[in-house]
Amino acid sequence: MKLKKGDLVVVIAGKDKGKKGKILKALHSESMVVVDGINLKKKHQKGYGQIQGGIVEREAPIDVSNVAYWDEKAKVPSKIGYEFDKKGKKVRVVKKSGSKIK
Repeated sequence: MKLKKGDLVVVIAGKDKGKKGKILKALHSESMVVVDGINLKKKHQKGYGQIQGGIVEREAPIDVSNVAYWDEKAKVPSKIGYEFDKKGKKVRVVKKSGSKIK
């Protein structure tokens, strides 16, 4: 999986198609990501101590195949590839624009 926590992605399939958000959590073993404000589900939470109970909305994991990296330079969704820099270190590269990802 080439996407990491903090990457800006756009949803390309599903009920939230077209929405953008940052990855909050990457679940590598399940090939899923949790994206801020995307795939919201209602959860019934029991109150305890100082925390009040009720129905809360939380982000649920979305399959990595349903999101694409958002390229800020080209303003389009793009795939990610790998290249080696001059020191021999592997870096992530946006396929459409050719820019390197931090």
